[in-house]
Amino acid sequence: MENLSRRRALTLGVALGLVGAAAPVPAWASAGSAAGTGALTGTGAGAAAGPGPEWIWDDAADPLMARMIDGGHVPAINRAWEKWVNNNDPIPGGLPSDFAAYLAQANRLPSWADQAKLDRAADFNRRRDTYLFMLYGLGSGIMSTVIPREAKSVYWSAGGADMQDRAAKTFTFGYDLSELGAFKPTGQFVVTANKTRVVHAAVRHLLPQSPHWKAVADESIPISAADILVTFHSLGTYVHQKLIEWRIPYPAADQEAFLHMWQVAIHLLGVPDEHIPKTWAEALAQSRQVLTPILSPSTEGVKLAENLLGLTAQIDLGVTRGFLNEFVRYVLSDQVGDWLGLRRDYAAAALVRTAWPTFILFREGLSPVMPRTFYMFDQFIRALAMLFLNRGSSGTTTPITIPTGNRPG
Repeated sequence: MENLSRRRALTLGVALGLVGAAAPVPAWASAGSAAGTGALTGTGAGAAAGPGPEWIWDDAADPLMARMIDGGHVPAINRAWEKWVNNNDPIPGGLPSDFAAYLAQANRLPSWADQAKLDRAADFNRRRDTYLFMLYGLGSGIMSTVIPREAKSVYWSAGGADMQDRAAKTFTFGYDLSELGAFKPTGQFVVTANKTRVVHAAVRHLLPQSPHWKAVADESIPISAADILVTFHSLGTYVHQKLIEWRIPYPAADQEAFLHMWQVAIHLLGVPDEHIPKTWAEALAQSRQVLTPILSPSTEGVKLAENLLGLTAQIDLGVTRGFLNEFVRYVLSDQVGDWLGLRRDYAAAALVRTAWPTFILFREGLSPVMPRTFYMFDQFIRALAMLFLNRGSSGTTTPITIPTGNRPG
């Protein structure tokens, strides 16, 4: 049985582009952190003594949010920070003093952030916008439903009861991360990341109170640093590998900048620097150990995938569902499609497997002569997606709110 599980993980890893020829290394071990601060503190061979990221949560935000929730402060916080959007916006008034002090300390880039690399990452995102949009949405978004811990935490939290709103908030995270100037004072990602970190802390306090989550969870506290790193691999590492697999021009400087963008993002979510992979080689080795083997279906994940893929039926009456199912199979594998019960549409499958590579060749051929035209088109599509997910309220941003409870039973 163990060998069968390993073979399945290997097959799925190859399909997702997450398994290479190199021998796997112990989970969380690395020669250095993203900040270049030396050996990791993880439990793998060669790492310094100390707790691995599966036993690390958020010492700064977790006790604070427990006090905010138990003290009944969350509704006031949600009202006060609604217009706190840009990175250089002042900390809003009307917040509890200790909460305001936390935001003032956390809402800043790490000292090791390299603005030149972040600028190049922003330009890379502009040039590769369509590929990133499809991979994050139909690749990473659906992959999250076969990461059991993530699927169960999402489903039984308050956000799981309204997946359109939950998807809009997730979309905002990726939208703000990929925007030009995302990390600059006039950008929005630093604020978005810190709001997300606070929401994670709230969920850590709330979900253990849910009997439904406790009945299916294999952890006592959700969203550890390890869980966040697994999510990073389902996003950044997965996309990195797909771009290479699709033979999209991806020079070393772009690869380094793309990784650095994600390193800063993970830091802003509260993952200790010493556990953030320093290179793509380290990220891929880590992903082979901590993401590929755990991918599997769950009752919650199947329901989430159906909700997510069914959202477009509101506007197209289900016409594009066959295409969506087959694109998911194309970018994630038939095994994942079978786990999620995605009905086959062989005409759509043939179209996806012939038209998408052709589209890549067409786009790459024209990009040098009309890059701004493609970018404007990409932004239009993204704005429509945001507008749809926000039910027409905004095409640019989604308010991130702190929950006060869990999904009803």
